[in-house]
Amino acid sequence: MSRIGKKPIPVPAGVKYTVNGNTVLVEGPKGKVNALLPAGISLVERDGAIHAERESDKYAAFHGLARALVFNAVQGVTAGWTKELDVVGIGYRVEMKGKSMVVFTLGYSHPIEFPLPTGIDVAIDPKQTHVTVSGIDRQKVGQVAADMRSLRKPDPYKNKGVRYTGEKLKKKVGKTGAK
Repeated sequence: MSRIGKKPIPVPAGVKYTVNGNTVLVEGPKGKVNALLPAGISLVERDGAIHAERESDKYAAFHGLARALVFNAVQGVTAGWTKELDVVGIGYRVEMKGKSMVVFTLGYSHPIEFPLPTGIDVAIDPKQTHVTVSGIDRQKVGQVAADMRSLRKPDPYKNKGVRYTGEKLKKKVGKTGAK
C-alpha cells in the first residue's frame, strides 16, 4: 500500500469537491481548481476527510499520485501556493509593468518582458530583487517560477542570476594565474 496514498486529506470548512469522470473540481474560498484523477482510483469521504482508494494492486503506481494531486488542489483553494525568487547581480532588477507583465533587467542588451498567465499573482519587494509568485494551482505556480528562473540561471562562477530563495549553489573556482 502506498504510504502517501493511505494518508487522509483533511477537508477544511468551506471546501467542496465534485468528481466528474476522471477530474475532480475543488472549490474553496480562493477559487476553483481542477485535479486529474487517474483511472482505477476513487475518492471516498470518511470522518470529514477524503481517502483515495484503488480498485486493485494494478493501480498501485497511481495511488500516491492521485492523493497528492487532490491534496494540492485542496491546499491551493484554502491557503494558496507561493514560490520565492531572488535576483542577484549588479544592475539586475525586476519591476511590474501593469498588472500582467513583469520586466526583468538581467544584464542583456534589452529588458525581458514576461507575461503572467491568468490565476498567477506576482509581488516584488521595494529593492526590486525579490519576487514572490503566488496562485491556487501548484503546478502553474511552479512552472511560472521555473520559467522566470530560466531567463538567467545562476552562474556557477559568480553566482549571479535568478535563483529560488534558499537555493544552495555550488560555486566553482575560476582560472588560476600562470606563474
